Amino acid sequence: AVLLHNAPRRVDTIEVESAVHARTVVLGSVYAGVDALANRHANRSRLLRGAASYYAGGLRAVATWRAASYRVTVDGEEHPHRGYTVVAANSAYYGSGRMIAPGARVDDGLLDVVLIRAAPRRLFFTLMNELKSGGHVDRPEVRVLRGREVRVEADRAVPYGADGEVDAVLPVTARVLPGALDVLC
Repeated sequence: AVLLHNAPRRVDTIEVESAVHARTVVLGSVYAGVDALANRHANRSRLLRGAASYYAGGLRAVATWRAASYRVTVDGEEHPHRGYTVVAANSAYYGSGRMIAPGARVDDGLLDVVLIRAAPRRLFFTLMNELKSGGHVDRPEVRVLRGREVRVEADRAVPYGADGEVDAVLPVTARVLPGALDVLC
């Protein structure tokens, strides 16, 4: 019925550029920091699969992560950031259904940029639990910016990922491509 009665809807995509990926296009998000490390651990897990591998990868990543100093440039404006992660989100969800950017929309021509500052590990686990509801964005350790282009750099080799597939290190640039994909809903 969807194919017969619904017109395609145009949604945004994200163009990812780095030293490793000249022009990769993804739909959901680009993330740098502890979540990229967690994703790397999950993808390399031989014992666990699915959501369990992400939880185990997340625990392992948080246990070993130390805050990085990032330079986040959104539409030409620089935002120094010391913390756990930077996420450029086209959609509200990432990881196994975690609501990283509750205000993100796939058809608004913008990326929601979520920065999670350095915090005690115990508080970071609380923040991660709040990703179920999106409540983390109300905490002072979380900042949300919006823009069309985001460049993320760091003071050391920090991993980044994109939609669970890309595995590389910073720097990376994420650029929204408005209305680049037709989907049936």
